[in-house]
Amino acid sequence: MPCPYGFWIGPWCKGVISFWSLILSFAVERSVQPRALRPSPIYLRHLVVALAAAGVLPSVALAQEDAHPSQSSGVPQAAATLPTVTVHGDATPDQLPPPYAGGQVARGSRLGVLGNQDFMDVPFSMTTYTSQAIQNQQARSIAGVLADDPFIRTSYGFGNFSETYMVRGFQLTGDDLGWNGLFGIAPRQLVAAEAVDRVETFRGASAFLNGVSPTGTGIGGGINLVPKYATVAPITQATIDYTSDAQVGGAVDVGRRFGSAKEFGARINAMARGGDTPVDAESRQQRLLTLGLDYQGEAFRVNADFGYQKQTVNQGRSTIQLASGTTALPPVPSASSNFAQPWTNSMLEDTWGTIRAEYDFAKDWTAYAAFGMHHSNEIGNYGGATVGNDGFGTSQRLSVPFKQDTTTGEVGIRGRFVTGPVKHSVNLGWSGLEQEKRSAYEMSRTYATNLYDAPVVARPATAYSGSSMTDPQVTGRTNLNGVSVADTMSLLDDRVLLTAGVRHQVINTRGYAYNTNAVTPYGDSATSPMFGIVIKPLQNLSVYYNHIEGLAAGPTPPSSATNRNDVFPPIKSKQDEAGVKYDAGKYGTTLAFFQIKQPNGITQGNIFSVAGEQRNRGVEWSVFGEPVRGLRLLGGVGYIDTKMSNTGNAATEGKEAIGVPNYTLTASAEYDLPFVPGLTVSGRYIQTGSQQANATNTISLPSWNRFDLGARYMFKAAQMRYTMRASVENLADKDYWASSYGGYLVVGQPRTFKLSMTVDY
Repeated sequence: MPCPYGFWIGPWCKGVISFWSLILSFAVERSVQPRALRPSPIYLRHLVVALAAAGVLPSVALAQEDAHPSQSSGVPQAAATLPTVTVHGDATPDQLPPPYAGGQVARGSRLGVLGNQDFMDVPFSMTTYTSQAIQNQQARSIAGVLADDPFIRTSYGFGNFSETYMVRGFQLTGDDLGWNGLFGIAPRQLVAAEAVDRVETFRGASAFLNGVSPTGTGIGGGINLVPKYATVAPITQATIDYTSDAQVGGAVDVGRRFGSAKEFGARINAMARGGDTPVDAESRQQRLLTLGLDYQGEAFRVNADFGYQKQTVNQGRSTIQLASGTTALPPVPSASSNFAQPWTNSMLEDTWGTIRAEYDFAKDWTAYAAFGMHHSNEIGNYGGATVGNDGFGTSQRLSVPFKQDTTTGEVGIRGRFVTGPVKHSVNLGWSGLEQEKRSAYEMSRTYATNLYDAPVVARPATAYSGSSMTDPQVTGRTNLNGVSVADTMSLLDDRVLLTAGVRHQVINTRGYAYNTNAVTPYGDSATSPMFGIVIKPLQNLSVYYNHIEGLAAGPTPPSSATNRNDVFPPIKSKQDEAGVKYDAGKYGTTLAFFQIKQPNGITQGNIFSVAGEQRNRGVEWSVFGEPVRGLRLLGGVGYIDTKMSNTGNAATEGKEAIGVPNYTLTASAEYDLPFVPGLTVSGRYIQTGSQQANATNTISLPSWNRFDLGARYMFKAAQMRYTMRASVENLADKDYWASSYGGYLVVGQPRTFKLSMTVDY
């Protein structure tokens, strides 16, 4: 495809390869300085060549359809939908729900054993963010995608840089994200947004739908990541991007369908990004390569995806703990300040793959199977701070290598049949997961630090260690198996939908002590029921109720407890939820009321027991869609009342749980300016209520808010579409404490500028 000479964009097109090489070479030079854990310069230069090759993709690409740009979506309408399967009558659970009006969210999502479902037909709360939303947000990770979610807030994991998510006041760790419907496959700490096509969020306990998660989190909700596969229309896309302070990146996305009926599909994505972040002295690098393959036949369908991701963080700002005896929240440091030491870093490397197949062996009956494997290799040198009222305190080095191997899968049969006036959609399935963890550690003695002008400290010597840093020992093995059965009954011309099911889960774990290899075995089983009902008094109005339970392995008593060797049964959380959904076609809204009760372990008189309880009760209201042509809305507000009971301590009895905001609000809007065709402006307002920082509720984080602004301009020239995007997050550069979940304080991110240019050939 020739460059469009004679048009003002022609000089850019003519120089695209040299421009890519210049920008990405700059990123490489910044990212290969002699610092620990940097990727090989040779590897990076190969990536530069691969990314720069995007400039010549048009000349070697297969002939493709001429798709007209969509003002509202920024992508061709045909390319906005994943390949659909052959439909026999009504929509089936193996179809990906289509985008809703405005294209930012989808009409539904995958609900575990129930398959893909429309949001109006199920008794649950859920939101699915599409590839359009991901790209227009210029998201760099899953946390960036969820910035538009009014009911999810993001925090950091213990002592490192992993993203963890707060859903309905309960934690969801990165280990427990779903990938293509399977646990244990997604990169466990950070996931590059370029790896996924959709981000599906589910609010509520989900042990019945998905089984027990590997680490037992997700009591308040779950997240499933949908990989990329070839779309109906060909894709040949190249993107370059810039993120302040000095991060530069590039990505290519190529997808095609082949065969007489376009039944074969292939899609490949590659991304490289690196440089300094807006946080002082912090730098990050991302590398990603994914491949999606699929076959869509009349009776047989199969898709497979493979991925490799490597992320490094150098001198990353970590979490902060309050020292014992602290009586007040220390002053928040500058959003761009950094107390981390130059030797702190983390390298996260993940390789994974899944395959999912379905076969229609009879009319309305389908057998399905899925299998996945994931290898994670990490090493980090951490140095979080423990401080008092004035922000001064101590830190210590913690060095940890970590390796994890996961194998997971599921098989089942689903079908539909009729008994009198009742239509049934049934599912019988089995799922299983095996996981092995290897780890070691080194710890130093403490050294003095502070949050505002931390002195530089040489890498401290090791004072304590466990296992071998070069050959970590096995520290844990997990085996999860579950059998489930579900039936959705439809009555009165689909005006009443009853869903009932049960899952029996077997949990087996073995923990191995450092150095001694002493084994702590655990094995038990539990049953998780679910019941839900949807009533449609009007075609576009759904009233629903559900009772669903969560499940996690029983807690381990602390070593100080006299019954430290006791084995406790699995912990069951219980949720009751009722709500109303309205679908106006151009916009939709959901109002939900919920209550979740989660048992907690407590220690009284050196005796450990599961006698405590955390009760979260709340209400959520959300809105989404395009009520007026060119105006797209996304957001909502949620309120949570949390209470701890039976704690065994008068000082904590009846108090609020740590790190749970009493309310959250997000309002996001886009508007296509009618007087400038192709130009869209956007804005987002985020507000998070106060959070408790300690169990006695004597220290709390104040509420905080943030404004984000953005714009994008899209135009076509010589059969190529260009999309320029610009945004600024935390416009006012506010300093604030963002989270206190688990007792770990997290400083909010500083003002961040993002720029990108995407070319669709």
